[in-house]
Amino acid sequence: MAMEKVDAKHRENIEAVRKALRKQAPLSAKQALYCNDACVERFLRTRGESVKKAAKHLRAVLSWRETIGADHIIADEFNAELSDGVAYIAGHDDEARPVVVFRIKQDYPKFHSQKSFVRLLVFTLEVAVACMSRFVDQFVLLFDASFFRSASAFLNLLMGTLKIVADYYPGRLHRAFVIDPPSLFSVLWKGVRPFVELATATAVVCSLDFEDSLEDASFTAYPRTASLRFEPAAALLATGKAGVGSASSRFSVTVSTDNTLKPWYLSTTPSSVGPRSVVPTSSPSLVGASPLSARSFSFASPAARSSTTAPVHRGGVPLTPFSIKGHKTPSAPQQFPRTPRPSFLQSPSMLFAFRKDGQASRGERERESFLPFLRFYRRPYDEISYRAKMRPPLGGLIAIVDEKAKQNKPVPQPPLRRHAGLHHHHQQYHQHLHQRI
Repeated sequence: MAMEKVDAKHRENIEAVRKALRKQAPLSAKQALYCNDACVERFLRTRGESVKKAAKHLRAVLSWRETIGADHIIADEFNAELSDGVAYIAGHDDEARPVVVFRIKQDYPKFHSQKSFVRLLVFTLEVAVACMSRFVDQFVLLFDASFFRSASAFLNLLMGTLKIVADYYPGRLHRAFVIDPPSLFSVLWKGVRPFVELATATAVVCSLDFEDSLEDASFTAYPRTASLRFEPAAALLATGKAGVGSASSRFSVTVSTDNTLKPWYLSTTPSSVGPRSVVPTSSPSLVGASPLSARSFSFASPAARSSTTAPVHRGGVPLTPFSIKGHKTPSAPQQFPRTPRPSFLQSPSMLFAFRKDGQASRGERERESFLPFLRFYRRPYDEISYRAKMRPPLGGLIAIVDEKAKQNKPVPQPPLRRHAGLHHHHQQYHQHLHQRI
């Protein structure tokens, strides 16, 4: 009984919003089709079930759509953007929500006006809304910021996009992810985040944190998805010899083992070690190294900087040009890497963050929420599949003509059998001749 009262009241609010709209100005056929029950319900939910505020907001959205021509935008206007994959629908997630990907370059605003970008954004969002199923009313946005070098330029683009989505597509955004932004973007985003309406639904993530999260290794075949980090195992397989490659994250050095006279090498063992024995060291860049098969395995290796004694040959001859016979070089104290203290200018929240045990931070929660959408970010762009998602008239003139041709296609009829009686007469004649013979 209580649910019926709530539904009846909710239905009254929807009709009250429509009545208020008709009172201000009559609705056209397209506007009346746009203001269906689901649309009015979203505006009511966004405005706190206030009929007056929802009607005012909906009237502003209808006027904006009429000004920008949202009902007349077609794909023929964005042929260059569609071929380059600037904005497209990558697919649907597990909840059947469309996933919209934006791969806008930093030079795009220089050669295109703001109005053209807004029309491209509206066209992409209209395609996303058109390909939604009956029980889905939200979409997901993925912003690929790796093409931007300026943090402020990308922040202006992001804030403008989120404002359009918040003002003219209320209740449509499920989540928005900013992927690989410039280095200073996090600092600027913390400053403007309290003033952005959809900031709670927006997360900033890094794609390099998900290198080993996918079981399918086919993504590494694409240049944009391949990691720039150095993999020690890959270097070992590439060289095919243990102890001749560097596992340093800064340098990768391969030294041939043909020449046995190597006056420069790194060693942390006493002089009693054999010529072909493996040097035991804690540095990952010197694993499997021998004094006679490597010169310098890592110029940034901690073992190279923290060597206690100069290497000496078995005969007692020093192997460095600056070492003198009988002169002992004083050993430098070993320095361990020090954990940097949190800087107030870098992250003020680190000084006041008190997290309970077992409670994940906001960054960890954002990374976990982005994991289901990682496959859409790494999936290559396919223009044909994206155009297939465009329903008429969004698909352009080709889609409109093709749809009309399908509707007016004549029904195929079975072929008529001509001269059926003549064929029967010839068959009887041949049977008569066969009987006479």
